[in-house]
Amino acid sequence: MKITKLLRCFVALGALSLPLTCAANPNALWEIVHDFCEPAAEGAHVRQKCADVNLSGGYAVLKDIVGVAQYLLIPTARVSGIESPELLEPNAPNYFRDAWNARVYVNRALRRTLPRDEVSLAINSASGRTQNQLHIHIDCLAPDVVRALREVGPGIGREWAPLPVRLRGHMYSAMRIDDADLAHTDPFKLIAPYAASRGQTMGEQTLLLAGAVRSDGAPAFYLLNDHVQPGNWASSEELQDHTCSLADRSIEKP
Repeated sequence: MKITKLLRCFVALGALSLPLTCAANPNALWEIVHDFCEPAAEGAHVRQKCADVNLSGGYAVLKDIVGVAQYLLIPTARVSGIESPELLEPNAPNYFRDAWNARVYVNRALRRTLPRDEVSLAINSASGRTQNQLHIHIDCLAPDVVRALREVGPGIGREWAPLPVRLRGHMYSAMRIDDADLAHTDPFKLIAPYAASRGQTMGEQTLLLAGAVRSDGAPAFYLLNDHVQPGNWASSEELQDHTCSLADRSIEKP
């Protein structure tokens, strides 16, 4: 594929409703990272299109043209998405940890440091995406979602349970992660047994990881999950705000 066509497709990446030019090429992200970002990082004479390429870590960070500060973390290995069994292997890279560390690019784009609980990572289900290369959306949480999680957050425990409120019209389950930087926690491995207990596949799942601060001041995370149902493609990216309106105003805590 010519680069001009790749870029036309890339303009739309990250949106929940994509044009046919992008949907027709579900490998666009893979081609950008594999054909340009990784070779450039290895010294090839091609223009570097990624904000970062970590060859030892096996991932690239790419600015999504949709949104003022949205970035994508993408493996440099061929990994189709949340349904990929290699994500559950004992020595699998912790892409969520790498994506959380990559939030620095969101802050740089906004020229401010967002509060921990206004930053999120999202991965859509196999049905709720158009690209067949794993990518984690790194961006601001939507203001209404920030407010909701601040309100119900004290009641979120360390085991999966339904949230008491709907988010964007959907009923999510949530659990709290008491691991400030995901040094010992991989969200993919937390959702796998929960999905299996409900008789569901990994490909049906969507995850959103939101930064959180416990009532005692300790940093934590809320991990949210939804799954494919009739009329619901399970895209937790819906909980993010690609305009990042939070950068222009602060949400007062209750």
